Amino acid sequence: MVLHKETAQKTAELLLQINAIKLQPQNPFTWASGWKSPIYCDNRITLSYPPIRNYLRENLAKQLEGLYGKPDVIVGVATGAIGIGMLVADYMNLPFCYVRPEAKKHGRQNKIEGHIEAHQSAVVVEDLVSTGKSSLQAVAALRDANINVKGMIAIFSYGFDIAEDNFKKAEVGLHTLSNYESLLQEAERSQYISASEAKTLSHWREAPQDWNPS
Repeated sequence: MVLHKETAQKTAELLLQINAIKLQPQNPFTWASGWKSPIYCDNRITLSYPPIRNYLRENLAKQLEGLYGKPDVIVGVATGAIGIGMLVADYMNLPFCYVRPEAKKHGRQNKIEGHIEAHQSAVVVEDLVSTGKSSLQAVAALRDANINVKGMIAIFSYGFDIAEDNFKKAEVGLHTLSNYESLLQEAERSQYISASEAKTLSHWREAPQDWNPS
């Protein structure tokens, strides 16, 4: 769910501007899952642009506080959301920790890094949500540690049906600064893509696992 249309459009504009999101319907990418995709998103690039990362930090923090109030801890999902999550925590003057995909094999064998105590409240910050699998694994790890997860906020989501189903099943609220619809609108408005390419991109999102660019 995106709360602010103006913020959604501006966020999409900024992500396209620095190639954090690339749209290539004629020359698709191959994701790690094997899916062919006309879009590739790497929001870690935003950390290299101070004005853009500050915009994201401030708007994530404002939206987060408006939705959930101030939690006890901000939690990032490793590795992509560590940077932006820490920036949000700093802006809100809150503690920060992050969740690994799996526990370390050595040392203290932590899965949750940083100081957080049972029964504290947390909001999870993500850079990108696709199917939601890795994001919800982080939520599960926090819940296993008896942390009260109030919800999740992310920079961008593809808006896949499977992600919506996964979040509903896990009973986790997800809110984003921008989404796929806002991205396509902004990309077409700025002539980054043509109307026919926008249709191709829209069609891909309906069934990405079965999409064939030919």
